[in-house]
Amino acid sequence: MLRLVLRGLRTRWVTLAGSFLALALGVGIVATTGLALAATFAGPPQAPERFAAAPVVVRGEDEVRVRTPAGVRTQKLTDPRPVPAAVAARLAGLGRTELDRTFVVSGGGADGAAGRASGAMAGHPWSVAAATPYRLLSGRAPAAPGEVVIATGTGSAGDRITLTTPAGPGRWTVTGTVRPAPFEHAVFFTEADAARLSPDIDAVVVHAAPAKVRAAVGEGSGLAVLTGDDRRRADPDPDRDAEALVSVNALLGTAAGITAFVSVFVVAYTFSFAVAQRRREFGLLRMAGATPGQVRRLVYAEGALVGLLASAAGCRLGLSGAPRLAHRMVQQGLAPAWFAVGDQNWPLHTAFWTGLAVALTGAVAAAHRAGRVRPAEALRDAAVDSGTMPPVRVVLGTAVLLTGAVLVVLGLVQDPAGLLKRKTYTTQPMLLITGCALFAPVLVRPALRLLTWLPARLPGATGLLVRENASAGLRRTAAVAAPVLVTVALAASLMGTRATIDAAKAVEAHGQVTADFVATEKHGDVPQEFVDRARRIEGARVSASRATSVTVLEEGTALIRSDARAVDPADAAAVSALPVVAGRLTGLDDDSIVVNEEWETHRVGDRVRVWLGDGREVTLRVAAVLATGTGDNGVYLTPRHAAGAGVDRVEIAVRAGADRRAVERELRAAGRATGTEVLTRDAWAAAGAPGGGSTRTGLLMILAIALVYTGIALANTQVMATAERVRDFAVLRLAGATGAQVLRLAGAEALAVVAVGAGLGGAVAALNLLGVRAALGRLGVPAAVVVPWEAAGAVVAVSAALAVVFAVLPASFALRTRPVELAGARE
Repeated sequence: MLRLVLRGLRTRWVTLAGSFLALALGVGIVATTGLALAATFAGPPQAPERFAAAPVVVRGEDEVRVRTPAGVRTQKLTDPRPVPAAVAARLAGLGRTELDRTFVVSGGGADGAAGRASGAMAGHPWSVAAATPYRLLSGRAPAAPGEVVIATGTGSAGDRITLTTPAGPGRWTVTGTVRPAPFEHAVFFTEADAARLSPDIDAVVVHAAPAKVRAAVGEGSGLAVLTGDDRRRADPDPDRDAEALVSVNALLGTAAGITAFVSVFVVAYTFSFAVAQRRREFGLLRMAGATPGQVRRLVYAEGALVGLLASAAGCRLGLSGAPRLAHRMVQQGLAPAWFAVGDQNWPLHTAFWTGLAVALTGAVAAAHRAGRVRPAEALRDAAVDSGTMPPVRVVLGTAVLLTGAVLVVLGLVQDPAGLLKRKTYTTQPMLLITGCALFAPVLVRPALRLLTWLPARLPGATGLLVRENASAGLRRTAAVAAPVLVTVALAASLMGTRATIDAAKAVEAHGQVTADFVATEKHGDVPQEFVDRARRIEGARVSASRATSVTVLEEGTALIRSDARAVDPADAAAVSALPVVAGRLTGLDDDSIVVNEEWETHRVGDRVRVWLGDGREVTLRVAAVLATGTGDNGVYLTPRHAAGAGVDRVEIAVRAGADRRAVERELRAAGRATGTEVLTRDAWAAAGAPGGGSTRTGLLMILAIALVYTGIALANTQVMATAERVRDFAVLRLAGATGAQVLRLAGAEALAVVAVGAGLGGAVAALNLLGVRAALGRLGVPAAVVVPWEAAGAVVAVSAALAVVFAVLPASFALRTRPVELAGARE
């Protein structure tokens, strides 16, 4: 048996080359992503960055802890409490202290080299620099009002620079420079200037024994005493690495899953087509006395051998590719700077055995078909494929399609918002794609007849020959069309769903804001001076709101944090049109809350226990309930419950009868004076439209993988098919066709089959997108389906080019032999 398998591999290496390449690539990608995933599970311990030189740091608690029957649950706070001045005074009695105040600063125009100052920066008092890595490189510390120290590369000592602080834009003198830090872009002010610009004390560095500090702070104060590695909690965005690793996990996990999904299809179709080509060979083996079981074992052995070799090659590819992938992700900002592949071995074992399992899975259907070949097949030379849909395949395809349909219907009825989540819309379409791919041999013939109906009736024989050749070789046609179907359906479904959801979010946000103008500050809070000036403009109705959060305990064990916005109810009602389904927004007061339908408690009048953004626990009455929408309809509170949160958005409506141009002119003047950006409603909605980010990068990565597989499948199938059709080409030559005509026929047939696959893939994607549109309709979000013509067109164009090239090139080589010799050749 082994000798027969080896001889078969040697004589039919072209047949199995595509399966080997596809499987090796799949194992390589699984190994690469697995090694990178393993690196996310156990990152290096992260030492404190900003307060690395501070013995003890006292700051507001940054998380809420709730004891539940399932244990203690924690959730991050968005607005930790400031350190009270009385506590800071008590701590000063224990030893030397430095008060830290952190506020947002943005750079503007400047003189000389300082003109490079731009973007968001963090302002601090210079006194706290001793507890941080910052040290003077040039000049001196700020000592007088209006003096600052900045990072090198931003300016030099003696420069005059314009900075926008919480008090608005102003001119500052640079007295010194420090080395830049990787975790923030710092600007240091005098103690007096920092206290004026940001009165709240964000943290206190204490040079005293931790036990004494804890005693001075007291239990239940809402303050945390940080020592050792816990000081990292006082760093800017201490969870950025963890959040980045979550995105890396999702990206790599999805890529690995899609790789396994597509590789099974490619390998299965390749084995199936190879077995269909070897009907006469298996018939001869049966005539020589081979049993059906022996024929099946022969196919299994070929699959296992290809799987072993391809899996080993793929693991070697993964070892080389994983470090490069990690480095690339760091360069693109998708992973932390320290991210690197470790020395874990389990991803290689997983990839190897997965590859072998995929090879054997792909060989199952082929082996079953090979075992059913009768001895008489050796004497038959039929040109028309038959029996392309065995009962097992029909049952499996029907089960997959019904499962996908049931899940979509249940999602629409029970949880339409769940269909818009990334995990759902990247995995659920696979069921529909799988089912349609299983039915490809049945779907291809009518689609091909429809597509070639007109060309077959035009003058000339090309259209007719394309239709009949492709219809006669259904297995060949399905083997080419199925990978195109899968890739086009993936491209249009994933990219289209993401674009449709983004468009729906933008439409929803635009519809909920009825203000004429929206004022924001790119890197921080809107200055109070702008709010005051806007309120004094005649004819303007102003609503100043603050971004915060609330945390709620649901089902007794789940601690869920929701984005919230603190507003004045009357002002907010005048500049917005929120999707209220029960209650009234104007009914909001200091004792109530507005929630959405996703909340466990969402009936007007019910009381709900929540933890505010600064950790305070309160019980509030539900004043109104909003529709779920696309998931961005958050919670609304009054400003009393948003302590520590600054105004980040100001919406301005022009009163009826007021001069719109005059209001706009005064608004923009106030914006220039305070460094605040003033946009029209449409411009604000466009600027705030969701971007691609890591989600788009991940989707493009998935599509690239699928497209590579499609190329392998097209190349392998076309080469195998051409080797089988040399006699057909010879007959055409003997009938009077020129070599160029034969090549045009081969290219036209390849294009027709790709078009059929693209059409079927587009139909599958249309069904998926209609499901998304139905979910949005159930949520009351008026949004049209966005078709990703660019992505789908690129996939079709590349597939068509590959199909034509790998159909024409082998045919051109075959035509070099004299037609008489080819016509008399036997397999």
